[in-house]
Amino acid sequence: MTEAHSGVCGAHQSGPKLHFRIKRMGYYWPIMVKDCSEYAKKCESCQLHANFIHQPLEPLHPTSPHGRLMHGDLMSSTQGSEKKTVVDFIRVNIIFRYGIPRYIITDNGRPFYNKSMDKLCVQFGFKQHNSSMYNAAANGLAEAFNKTLCNLLKKVVSKSKRDWHEKIGEALWAYRTTHRTATQATPYSLVYGVEAVLPLESQIPSLCIAMQEGLTVEDNARLRLEELEALDEKRIEAQQQLQCYQARMTRAFNKKVRPQSFQVGDLVLAVRRPITLT
Repeated sequence: MTEAHSGVCGAHQSGPKLHFRIKRMGYYWPIMVKDCSEYAKKCESCQLHANFIHQPLEPLHPTSPHGRLMHGDLMSSTQGSEKKTVVDFIRVNIIFRYGIPRYIITDNGRPFYNKSMDKLCVQFGFKQHNSSMYNAAANGLAEAFNKTLCNLLKKVVSKSKRDWHEKIGEALWAYRTTHRTATQATPYSLVYGVEAVLPLESQIPSLCIAMQEGLTVEDNARLRLEELEALDEKRIEAQQQLQCYQARMTRAFNKKVRPQSFQVGDLVLAVRRPITLT
């Protein structure tokens, strides 16, 4: 449990995710769910970096349409980046690898908002949307994952927090190989059609590893082909699970909403941010 929770591919995730990870490796005991939840609750790092609970002020609006946004924050700070570098990155690493997107959301920086970018959009027939400044919700999916990534990094970095950039790969690996409640699958399996082999499985051979070692080359190729053929159906099922999950979360969230209105003359505390031109 310690290795699966706080090891190389654990990243201190929640009790249910710990349960699915251990169960996937072929282990089971009668009070497994309870033990995993209690173990995660007693983890000091998880307690220090738990989310703050706030009372919602307005109903939840699920992201729509489903399944169309494929890429999140692929690029870090573009300060000093040239227009050609950004355009070539989108052409080579997105379009030539994954196909033409329906639209792309960027900020209002000069590397994204220029004639070269406009020509790329016209050439491949997709639209570019610019996110609103000082409004994180305008790029909600990317910001939501950034929050998840930051929460994972908080639990695996050292006390000085200077090694955060070295831990990004470890945190992303833990996220990709962990069962997600929304889709009822791991992100890794939805991309490749098979579960990843975890470091713990190489140390303590699981049932899956034992079965694979007994397969011949022909049997392994046939099994892999069957997994790839079933991948499209698995993705459709994951999308349906995601839609149902969003509907359930919306209903549960909206029950706790306490609308707050302001009247003329009310005193409020406002944050005045300087408007910077890019």
